Amino acid sequence: MNTTLMKRSWKPWGALAWLSGILFVLPVLWMVLTSLHTESDAATNPPSLFAGLSLQGYEEFFGASTGQSPWPPLINSVSASVGSTVLVLLLAVPAAYALSIRPVQKTSDVLFFFLTTKMLPMVAGLLPIYLIAQYSGLLDNISFLVVLYTSMNLPIAVWLMRSFLAEIPKEMLEAAALDGAGLITTLRRVVAPVAVPGIAATALICFIFSWNELLFARVLTGVVAGTAPVFLTGFVTSQGLFLAKMCAAATIVSLPVLIAGFAAQDKLVQGLSLGAVK
Repeated sequence: MNTTLMKRSWKPWGALAWLSGILFVLPVLWMVLTSLHTESDAATNPPSLFAGLSLQGYEEFFGASTGQSPWPPLINSVSASVGSTVLVLLLAVPAAYALSIRPVQKTSDVLFFFLTTKMLPMVAGLLPIYLIAQYSGLLDNISFLVVLYTSMNLPIAVWLMRSFLAEIPKEMLEAAALDGAGLITTLRRVVAPVAVPGIAATALICFIFSWNELLFARVLTGVVAGTAPVFLTGFVTSQGLFLAKMCAAATIVSLPVLIAGFAAQDKLVQGLSLGAVK
């Protein structure tokens, strides 16, 4: 009887969850539909929902009329996002290990310091970072973006990994210590396999943040190291907004993140749920 009442009481929450999911998906579906229209149909007000479908926007994105290839910006985005994510994990896992499994002195102060680095508005640090890149000769350099994205994502990665690693049973670490395992061996053979869901969740979040970053990429790059979000801004010109072409470009640029999310969805759910139930 109690089980039946619980199921009935949860029905409204289930309907609300479905409604919220539909509201989040609708803009994405609208973007995909607009990308399959011609520029004239996409620019109508109100929009032509039942207009004929066309691949003109995708053809224009791949340079059918201009000859401008989107592949260099896409490759730059992949390089910056993947490179920075790997560096973040290499630095965050040992730091989180020290702050959770082997606590250092004043752990709370260290965590608060990491948190304060995210309190500064990004635009406030834009000019100093630009001057550093200029004087170092690193403007329009993809390596500088990798280092920059690593520093931007490292604090949140340390916080996430600390909560994940805190769930590892201490008995496993004690057994590894009795067997004579050092720090590197413990991280590689004991901590990493258990924390795979948390590492996957952290990696995906850092990848998304790096992939979607526009402000610093727009200011610090030019022709050589421009990323995909910077390439998207090129569709807003003095001649107007090419809506179908921009929606086609946004759809393609969103695919890597969607593919990564679907591929790691099981690990992502497990990782984000770690620490939720004690």
